[in-house]
Amino acid sequence: MDILSGLPDATVIRDPGDLAPFMVDESHVRGVLPLAMVKPHGPRALRELVRRAKGEGFGLVPRGAGTGKAGGCVPTARTVVVDLSAWPGALRVSPQDLCLHAPASTPLREVKAAAEAHGLFYPPDPNSWESCALGGTLATNAGGPNACKYGMTRHWALAVDALLEDGEIHTFGISSVKANAGPALGQLLIGSEGIFGFILGATLRLTPRPREFTTLLLPVTRWESLLDLPGHLCGAGYLPSAFEFFDPAVLAELRAHGPEAARRLPGEALAILEFDERGCGSEAFLEGLLDLLGPLAEHLEVASDERQRQNIWAVRRMTSVFLKERHPHKVSEDIVVPRSRLREFFEGLDRLACPLVTYGHLGDGNLHVNLLAAGETEPAQLEAQLMALFRLALSLGGALSGEHGIGLAKREAFLALGDPAQLRALRAIKQALDPQNIFNPGKVI
Repeated sequence: MDILSGLPDATVIRDPGDLAPFMVDESHVRGVLPLAMVKPHGPRALRELVRRAKGEGFGLVPRGAGTGKAGGCVPTARTVVVDLSAWPGALRVSPQDLCLHAPASTPLREVKAAAEAHGLFYPPDPNSWESCALGGTLATNAGGPNACKYGMTRHWALAVDALLEDGEIHTFGISSVKANAGPALGQLLIGSEGIFGFILGATLRLTPRPREFTTLLLPVTRWESLLDLPGHLCGAGYLPSAFEFFDPAVLAELRAHGPEAARRLPGEALAILEFDERGCGSEAFLEGLLDLLGPLAEHLEVASDERQRQNIWAVRRMTSVFLKERHPHKVSEDIVVPRSRLREFFEGLDRLACPLVTYGHLGDGNLHVNLLAAGETEPAQLEAQLMALFRLALSLGGALSGEHGIGLAKREAFLALGDPAQLRALRAIKQALDPQNIFNPGKVI
């Protein structure tokens, strides 16, 4: 008997050829062929889908745009992919409440544009912001360059609408920054990668749109001179809205094989700093910043207009795609270490003697460490390299992931290196909210 026969208010795909694309996301992980893909068009479909999953013993794997980096949306054994890319609902902005509500299917670019149209700002900006869906950013607690100043997705979520194991949709939170009636259960769902239930929509906090930007291209002749700068800036009262960097190896790759704009990038290594506070374009602000940078500012370039600003950011945005095209089997990790211990981290990285390139969010210590030769490396050796990288980050008070999540890609490392008390607590919550393990089974814990 077909376990999905007659499923109401839904599109069901069963053909193996049509299901194959759902076995992968943007990570190096490959899942198994799912039993089917279901695209629900309303609550009736979800209610019945949950009932059948519990009765027939299959799992449900949530999927939006498929841009995840940790294998969180790829199917495991005996699962059905629940494609939420067409989940219904309207995007509504409330300028009076400084918030908006949107369904999980809404592209993040539309969320940001809707805020912008009202003179408001939704800061989370993962590299995939033009193609990813809101639901995935909530499920993974996405970050991006702006997290340096504005924090992660969870800092901007006031309420979430979630499907739980009773088959019903529940809302946790309200459209206000103050809601203190017990623990914030909505926050438990954000970053949970769908293992407790599926996020179907959210109310997001907004802030007035920045009116002024100062964007700096900072080439350096000595790579190590960048490593103390994030902490130095913050200690002096300068909080960039973004602080990105390219190490010498990434810069060499871009110069040798990247687009024309990338081939002209200066320096042994390179940083992009951006400020968006009121007055950041004034002579007084720039003079103070130049005094602080000292000799590092020798080759500093300041974007003179919005076109130059966008050109600077275009190279940063394409770096991940460029490396993926050049090295399709690479493994990209997104460990994080405190700003104050960046120098120690890179000293430790040198001792590991692994072929690595690193770029990303230096301003908040979230580093994209890429093992370009992963496809040609023996699996046991690759595993040893990754575990050494993770242990180094943890030894400095960091974490296995800054923004991509655990999913399948880091699950074994998370279980091996995670705090046992944390793992016990997560499993207890999973048992309480999803006793039959139907929501995204086999992920995270």
